[in-house]
Amino acid sequence: MKFVSWNVNGLRACVKKGFLDFFDQVDADIFCVQETKLQDGQIHLDLPGYHQYWNYAVKKGYSGTAVFTKAEPLAVKYGVGSQETEAEGRILTLEYDSFYLVNVYTPNSQRNLARLDFRVAWEDEIRSYLAELDSRKPVIMCGDLNVAHQDIDLRNSKSNAGNSGFTQEERGKMTDLLGSGFIDTFRYFYPDLEGAYTWWSYMNKVRERNIGWRIDYFLASERLRDTLQGAGIYSEVMGSDHCPIFLETTF
Repeated sequence: MKFVSWNVNGLRACVKKGFLDFFDQVDADIFCVQETKLQDGQIHLDLPGYHQYWNYAVKKGYSGTAVFTKAEPLAVKYGVGSQETEAEGRILTLEYDSFYLVNVYTPNSQRNLARLDFRVAWEDEIRSYLAELDSRKPVIMCGDLNVAHQDIDLRNSKSNAGNSGFTQEERGKMTDLLGSGFIDTFRYFYPDLEGAYTWWSYMNKVRERNIGWRIDYFLASERLRDTLQGAGIYSEVMGSDHCPIFLETTF
């Protein structure tokens, strides 16, 4: 199977910048998007052969996730845990015969770290949720996790230490999640590759100079290790401040 994930930073805007061309070209079995920034009825996507599932934020023009899948899932769950988390449309879970697919848009702790405490609590909640799912079936989790885990995962690690997305708290929670039985699939295939990023600031020529962060991930249950065939980053694909990522498996 081929999985693709992309934080589109506003799906309506991304559609105007070539989203559908990429979608058709990549031909994913499951395509996950984050930060759709729209409400029910604000867009119609004609995606023949795909089932569409949307989790909208209550707040207009904010957050939101969606999954487009060729195979109809056994069940779909919208959100998890606290009402605030659910109201932001950040989590979609699809159950299949042999695995769970969890599409996540992790809260940003914000520039002044005003939301760091909420973020840390959210991380604990999602880790508990994934452990519960993993006790039943293997899990593939993807999305914008809003953290660069290691120094290698961003261009300027020293100057960004303690900033949103690179605090010890956020990085520690990622370490905890991986330690609970999950694989960072990109690092599984490319443990030492530098300059591999998925997000760039809109500041002048930042992307052209590849001054970026790797904050978008596919994580997989440890017991799926032997099914992993490949993972990568479509860094050349424009349309958002993030680029798409992919995972390929044998099932």
